[in-house]
Amino acid sequence: MKQDIHVNDVARYILDKLFEKNGCSITAWKLQKLVYYCQAWSLVWDERLLFQEEIEAWTDGPVCRALYELHRGRMNLEPMDIEGDPSLLDDKAKETIDGVLDFYGDKSGNYLRELTHMERPWKETRGDTKPGYSSNAVISPELMRQYYGGL
Repeated sequence: MKQDIHVNDVARYILDKLFEKNGCSITAWKLQKLVYYCQAWSLVWDERLLFQEEIEAWTDGPVCRALYELHRGRMNLEPMDIEGDPSLLDDKAKETIDGVLDFYGDKSGNYLRELTHMERPWKETRGDTKPGYSSNAVISPELMRQYYGGL
């Protein structure tokens, strides 16, 4: 990659692609889960982090706090809601994100939330944290790579 890529660059790319395809906003929940899957599959397919920011195991699934701070208080997001520079992404990164969007992009935010709740990285990172209780435990990139690499 040309330089350090941040989660907002990836989020903006996702929003641009889905807005171009569907012409409508997506929920913040859905964006968070798509960003998570982009990071996970980049670790497997490209053997590298797509972005540097950490992902935490929140009650409603994986959340990148840095991205959350950018959309806090907004339920639905359009491209102009997130400042990011998708041109920083190299072809390999775009190919990975496009692959994730091809597979997960038409799923609802709630579906993606439920899916992450059934998967080892989120469950293991939450540990014995009770449902509904907050957690800022970081989902390890290595755990993501191991789990998704085994699928």
